[in-house]
Amino acid sequence: MSAPLDLDQLQSFCAIADCGSFTEAARRVNKTQSAVSMQIKRLEERLGQDLLSRDGRTVTLTEHGESLYSRARRMLRINAEIIDVFSDGDLKGSIRFGVPDDYAVRLLPVILSSFQRTHPKIVVDVRCQPSEELLDGMKKGKYDLIVFTQGTNHEYGELFRTERMFWVASHGGQALATEPLPIAGGLHCCWKDNAVEVLNRIGRDYRVAYTSSNAMAIASAVLTDLAVGFLPESALQPGMRVIAEDRDLPRLRDAEIAIMRASHAYGGIYDALANHIVASMGNLDGKDSMPVAAE
Repeated sequence: MSAPLDLDQLQSFCAIADCGSFTEAARRVNKTQSAVSMQIKRLEERLGQDLLSRDGRTVTLTEHGESLYSRARRMLRINAEIIDVFSDGDLKGSIRFGVPDDYAVRLLPVILSSFQRTHPKIVVDVRCQPSEELLDGMKKGKYDLIVFTQGTNHEYGELFRTERMFWVASHGGQALATEPLPIAGGLHCCWKDNAVEVLNRIGRDYRVAYTSSNAMAIASAVLTDLAVGFLPESALQPGMRVIAEDRDLPRLRDAEIAIMRASHAYGGIYDALANHIVASMGNLDGKDSMPVAAE
């Protein structure tokens, strides 16, 4: 019978895969770079395959490394779950949490305030940024957990909610009737890409009238009638007119909301926050929604 794999080696391997650097991975797992290199050497010898490809300072996964990565993540998660089962201590510590500011106004204060009431010894440090910046920050080790709004097209995004996307305009405004149609969207935004795609498909004349990485700025552009926007249901705000789907503004692709974890962020305080977010946003169905206005 083969001996079990070393979880400590798998933790270091996943840290390297996450950040693409032995130096940064060593910092994350609190080891020297030489110790991490030795761990990887022993893991590769144990499995009989090269797991990492080194090109100068860049480190990427080989085909065998890709195959191991998903399985190693599952082992680390199960290990954390087992430790939790036999732990009777209070949950305490700090979590670096990132979330798009699309949800910061209506949802985040409610979700985090209820979490703090039930978990007073867990400190959550929050940063609001666009999804692409959050994903980049996760790779650089700035976050333990992030919520992002581009689904699971990135490794280890755990899809937990799908929402209807709506075209939105200002009540009583003229932007919707303007030609070319002025639209407002974020920088490097998958929602804007989808909006442009459907408008091009039907031949609707448009111009990108307002661009910002700040969701509040985009909402303000819509509410002040500078442009027409597009938002998921949970990010709609009072004063916005939700436009019914028709031939001039076809239905947009649904928004997918996911959580991504750092390779160490399983069990304990991390599961407590992740489970709370998933449960809280899952309970939004049928609540806080706005009526769709027919044309």
